[in-house]
Amino acid sequence: MNQEIPKFHETFNPILDILSDGEIIHTREMQNRVIEKYYSHLPKELLQEKTKSGEILINNRIAWGKSYLKKGGYIHYPVRGNVQITEKGLAQKTKLNLKDLEEDDNPSNFYKTEKGNVKQVLALTEMAGASPQDLIDEGFSKLEKEVKGELLERLKTIDPYYFEKVVLKLLNRMGYGDFIETAKTADGGIDGIINEDKLGLDKIYIQAKRFTENKVREKDIRNFIGAMSGDTNKGVFVTTSLFDKGAVEKAKNAHHKIILIDGDQLVSLMHEFSVGVQIRQVYDVKQLDEDFFMEQ
Repeated sequence: MNQEIPKFHETFNPILDILSDGEIIHTREMQNRVIEKYYSHLPKELLQEKTKSGEILINNRIAWGKSYLKKGGYIHYPVRGNVQITEKGLAQKTKLNLKDLEEDDNPSNFYKTEKGNVKQVLALTEMAGASPQDLIDEGFSKLEKEVKGELLERLKTIDPYYFEKVVLKLLNRMGYGDFIETAKTADGGIDGIINEDKLGLDKIYIQAKRFTENKVREKDIRNFIGAMSGDTNKGVFVTTSLFDKGAVEKAKNAHHKIILIDGDQLVSLMHEFSVGVQIRQVYDVKQLDEDFFMEQ
């Protein structure tokens, strides 16, 4: 049984099936019925997966399937916010796919409301089996991956002391309170201290290692634990590289609570909390507000 979120065109037949009795139902109810009958076997985390804009992904795919079926004349919206199958939809006895839908009419007419090159839209849709939202999310994911790669390369080349500042600024941005930089000589392996509360009753010790190739080893974790004074049992060890198996085991089995953040996790957090990156451009992607039309 398929364990993936369906592509938007893979929802065509489930939608037509749910509407096959000719009933007029609300769009949300139609989505719920499609999910319950065809996709309830999917893991909870998949059903809760979201698009870049924060919409539930499977609902977004069904919505695009509905939109394409309407454009092809298989369903219509008899009442605002509601959907119903058409005679054409009822007459469809074979499995409907995206190519069938496009070939019902001239592809140029089918995509006449789309901006840009028609052939390019057709090629992208056929190649990826992707809805416009999927293509947007894919583009954002590629940009995000490039930025994170550039960010990690830059972190590996900056001054080690400045790298410590970057880590402390990140943790502060994440809401872990004010930080204190330790002296750069004889710091005992502690690069900074974060006070979780205003009075400094709860402290987190920080170690930041800017490595280019070398992995953090078990002895590095051991030295970090040894440098932590008796007034805390919490530590965060951050590196631009990786932790070897011994380091991971040492942190896991320590009496202290040690959090390990490797290079990939570090740049993901920096990207999420906008540390070392800036917003270049903002795009507004708008969709129909079904609730707006329910007020009438």
